[in-house]
Amino acid sequence: MPIKVSSQQLVDQAMREVKTYSAQEVKARMATDKSVLLVDIRDIRELQTPDGTPVGSTHAPRGMLEFWVDPASPYHKPLWADESKEFVLFCGLGWRSALTAKTLQDMGMTNVAHIDGGFKAMQEAGFAMETLEQRKAKKA
Repeated sequence: MPIKVSSQQLVDQAMREVKTYSAQEVKARMATDKSVLLVDIRDIRELQTPDGTPVGSTHAPRGMLEFWVDPASPYHKPLWADESKEFVLFCGLGWRSALTAKTLQDMGMTNVAHIDGGFKAMQEAGFAMETLEQRKAKKA
């Protein structure tokens, strides 16, 4: 059966409808604005590479995010009800995060955005990174 809307069309539509920041904008804001919460929606296997994840980010896998946000879900995480935060999502290149930000907006969230270019753009912007092992060692 042929599809009626391509994945690229979905991403393009989401990009028109969600707040989008450059990696440089987010990096500058994070230096002074503690309301910004970076959310890595990549698959855990992507975080397990030597490239790691940005320092201070939180991981919310794409497959669980809607359930973590929904207060009626048995998987709800109270962090997602914090209206004082702006949840800035990122993925590898910015496509999944655009789709996810659109979905969260459709659910009623107004404090959500994403980073154009995703993790790759964040690396190029010089975000401090840490591996999962480094993150675990800090928590120990």
